[in-house]
Amino acid sequence: MHKSIEVLMKEHRLIEQVLGSLETCLVEMDGGFAPERSLLAEYGSFFRNFADAAHHAKEEDVLFQRMNERGFPRDSGPIAVMLHEHEVGRGHVSALRQAGEGQGPLGAVETQLVRESASSFVPLLRAHIQKEDRILYPMALRLLTGPELDAIESAFEAADARRRADGSFDRLEALADRLTSAFRPDPARMAAAASLVGCGA
Repeated sequence: MHKSIEVLMKEHRLIEQVLGSLETCLVEMDGGFAPERSLLAEYGSFFRNFADAAHHAKEEDVLFQRMNERGFPRDSGPIAVMLHEHEVGRGHVSALRQAGEGQGPLGAVETQLVRESASSFVPLLRAHIQKEDRILYPMALRLLTGPELDAIESAFEAADARRRADGSFDRLEALADRLTSAFRPDPARMAAAASLVGCGA
């Protein structure tokens, strides 16, 4: 396993933990818990700024671009599927962020929208991560040469260095810790979801 792919997979593990936290929050909402807007804003911030702006940017702007240059099209096949799922996920995250930016207690319509968006987003991103870990990344490792993978690793390191320099990396890691401590991921639910994904769900 090349370090460039290990970086992406390590980020996947953190994203999965926050997905598990959001899932726990949803379960509590089903039991009557009414989330504060600030909590929804925090989930939206993590998924927008870490899962998308940091992680997906590495894939779209670096890994997928290099695979495209080596013959993998962006408008069909596996990369097209990944790009489409990134875009669908952005719509769900946008709904969380919008709810987080509102004023006063969540109304019934907003609460339902949050539930629908979050309950669609969690399985979408879980399955997406498994497709990348089990299918797309192994394809990349077979396709790309050692020097190409080294160049990708260097690009990832440069992006991470910029985020560490401005403090955003530390803030997002702290945010992930705060969310997973407040709403702990349930290992049994996560294992069951991974099993379903593994069966092609």
